[in-house]
Amino acid sequence: MTSVVFVCWGNICRSPMAERVAAKYFAEHGLGDVELTSAATSTEEIGNPIDPRAVTELKKAGYDADDHSAHQITRDEIDENDLVVAMEDIHLDRMRDIYGGDLPDHVVLLTDYDPEAEPGDGVPDPWYGGQDGFVTTLATMERAMPALADAVRELG
Repeated sequence: MTSVVFVCWGNICRSPMAERVAAKYFAEHGLGDVELTSAATSTEEIGNPIDPRAVTELKKAGYDADDHSAHQITRDEIDENDLVVAMEDIHLDRMRDIYGGDLPDHVVLLTDYDPEAEPGDGVPDPWYGGQDGFVTTLATMERAMPALADAVRELG
């Protein structure tokens, strides 16, 4: 079975949002059997649920936002997932530290799949701002899903 893990700093905003958006999009587009998870690069939020502001936007848009507990990604998770999707370059840097060197080719940025993003753009962290940041984050994720789904289909 194909597996994808989404990665951000604390695993309470962007990565669980991306996981939930992907779950719905993939299920609606014939990829419901893909295993989706999310993880953090830091230990700051371990055990915490999704940020309430993210929950608000997810639920308004019809996504599930229940049953989440933040955890830090491991080297094994990086190796075992078919695709590791980070939100920003800093997450790639942190995963290099966790991994102990260069990352495998299957570690990418979500914005690699966003038709409106420039190369190297990341998904800005909405945690530091107001509710509008979560609206923007959700829109970025939704734009990236068609191309991400195509990439997942190619994996097998």
